[in-house]
Amino acid sequence: MVDAAVLEKLEAGFAKLAASDSKSLLKKYLTKEVFDNLKTKKTPTFGSTLLDVIQSGLENHDSGVGIYAPDAEAYTVFADLFDPIIEDYHGGFKKTDKHPPKDWGEVDTLGNLDPAGEYIISTRVRCGRSMQGYPFNPCLTEAQYKEMEDKVSSTLSGLEGELKGQFYPLTGMTKEAQQKLIDDHFLFKEGDRFLQHANACRFWPTGRGIYHNDAKTFLVWCNEEDHLRIISMQMGGDLGQVYRRSVTAVNDIEKRVPFSHDDRLGFLTFCPTNLGTTVRASVHIKVPKLAADKKKLEEVAGKYNLQVRGTRGEHTEAEGGVYDISNKRRMGLTEYDAVKEMNDGIAELIKIESSL
Repeated sequence: MVDAAVLEKLEAGFAKLAASDSKSLLKKYLTKEVFDNLKTKKTPTFGSTLLDVIQSGLENHDSGVGIYAPDAEAYTVFADLFDPIIEDYHGGFKKTDKHPPKDWGEVDTLGNLDPAGEYIISTRVRCGRSMQGYPFNPCLTEAQYKEMEDKVSSTLSGLEGELKGQFYPLTGMTKEAQQKLIDDHFLFKEGDRFLQHANACRFWPTGRGIYHNDAKTFLVWCNEEDHLRIISMQMGGDLGQVYRRSVTAVNDIEKRVPFSHDDRLGFLTFCPTNLGTTVRASVHIKVPKLAADKKKLEEVAGKYNLQVRGTRGEHTEAEGGVYDISNKRRMGLTEYDAVKEMNDGIAELIKIESSL
């Protein structure tokens, strides 16, 4: 049974959200009927409640989405709320749809989007993965965080060739190592208020760590927002090279660490926006002319399902006409198709920018 204090918090939070002018997907889909139906439910293994799912959105009315999955079972137990939000965010991925099996496609068909280096500053492809048998952040114990870090660091230390590198635990990190990682923009900070309110930052910095290869083109974040964030990146516009490195790395890690996967939703992650392929392929791109014509930029972005963010990511401004542009769709299509969509959209943006 869900205890009285939790129910009280839920009722109060729901009333406040309902009265707010929040634009979040949580407010849009958490009707009184859905709320009443879910407020007394708990996930079987970890006992997560509706409060665990929605508390970030209840606290932050300016959330875009406002919900997280405290554990993998939450996607099923609280499906009445997750399903419509997933469908809305992922462009019509319905509750009857099934995410296709993993398919990296013909990796050699992607190349350099900007060989002359005029527009694209850097390119990056990241995937999120959860380790089988562990819940997500809000339910993890301190011991589990440590255990996961040990597994990840020993797994990654077995990587070879271009991926060979070093694991840096956040616990006990020296000031020098910390500064070096900040300078490289590799270090992640303790979560923002959206993650804090989702209870995703407990026992910080226990169990958190960063791995990078010697060339600094391959990076793994351990227990930031997801169990694993696997990132391939480099300066310039060679998406093909970045993508191939990413595929090699994910396949290599998967041989050693079983990932949490669902037949319908694909790879499971803490935030429902990252489900499915979990792939976010992005560029930092300088398009000053399009920046002056925001409407045109948004039009192209809409056509290719691109997400346009400010220079420093979500909730930031574009500095000097530099945007962070990525694929928005991650579900209902293959990994290759998600990246290809971003590839085609960026090619189109460059074509337009150069003609203006």
